[in-house]
Amino acid sequence: MQFGYFTMPSHPPERPLKDGHEWDLQVIRWLDELGFAECWIGEHHTAPWEPHPSPDLLVAQGLMQTKNIRLGPGGFLLPYHHPAELANRVAMLDHMSGGRLNFGVAASGLPSDWMMFNVDGMSGVNREMTREALEIILKLWSSKEPFDYKGKFWSVSQPPEMFGVLRHHIRPLQTPHPPIGVAGLSKGSDTLKLAGEKGFLPMSLNLNPAYVGSHWEAVEIGAAKAGRTPDRGEWRMVREVFVADTDDEAWRLSVGDMMGRMMSEYFLPLLGHFGFKDYLKASPEVADSDVTVEYCARHNWIVGSPATVTDKIEKIWHEVGGFGVLLVFGFDYKHKPEAWHHSLQLLKHEVLPRLNHLDAGLGKAA
Repeated sequence: MQFGYFTMPSHPPERPLKDGHEWDLQVIRWLDELGFAECWIGEHHTAPWEPHPSPDLLVAQGLMQTKNIRLGPGGFLLPYHHPAELANRVAMLDHMSGGRLNFGVAASGLPSDWMMFNVDGMSGVNREMTREALEIILKLWSSKEPFDYKGKFWSVSQPPEMFGVLRHHIRPLQTPHPPIGVAGLSKGSDTLKLAGEKGFLPMSLNLNPAYVGSHWEAVEIGAAKAGRTPDRGEWRMVREVFVADTDDEAWRLSVGDMMGRMMSEYFLPLLGHFGFKDYLKASPEVADSDVTVEYCARHNWIVGSPATVTDKIEKIWHEVGGFGVLLVFGFDYKHKPEAWHHSLQLLKHEVLPRLNHLDAGLGKAA
């Protein structure tokens, strides 16, 4: 098993944007020093609790301040970018990274973002735009010959050589392109079916493990359509994680601190408005009103001492049938940096060695 990181990035609304950005950079440096495998950075435009509209800015700076960790947007919201411009920008980032770039893509799920960019997300136009944009990007990266693409949302041409010195030349360093990651939320997720079909990296967001177990079925359905055999070792699982020296301390620093505050002030109310609280329930009969921060901490989060956290991760691994990468959900502990750093240290040095035996069973779980 490997450990990685997934950050919205999340910051309290009163945090100045520059201060939040610097906290994210500090965490990325810690992750690299500790040997975490990867870090994914989200894009949002109208959410004060998720205040980063340009993940590539953070990725570019992070690449310059790290040596080994793979970094990438998690993901670029494709409806809001011209695919030709983004194809060139991501390819350049890949060269800057020396081949350490991951390329996460997403369709955007915030109605306020849809409104800002005049995208009809209610009828699924954002998903159509995402599929078309990704098709164009991959075509620009792979095609050696000029082409004209006339799509529903964008028209893009790869020009022939002009005047002997002008031509399309910016392609990724990694062959055929950086690993592409996609995140899934709903049961039978179309996004995760696409991941299975195309061989993209599937990521399951931080939901109840009993619900997430259905996500691999979607990957397998998509893979079967393309005659592929999916690898559970590539499945990423996003979880809220806090490790401390004791269970009581971990509970106090998570439920009683920024993790609890972000969930109570932002995430749980938002999911409630979307009608998504079912995704957090350990059983369907649980009332929405009972899905509190404490409920999520008991049933969904991975908090506790190293021994407790090890047991919880292993339990989830068996419940869902095995996965390869645990992505720690990022929170802003700029007010208590030593607590967050210590949690990451314990996770890497105390928890991970106790989970190595799970790799031996991954093939059987597939």
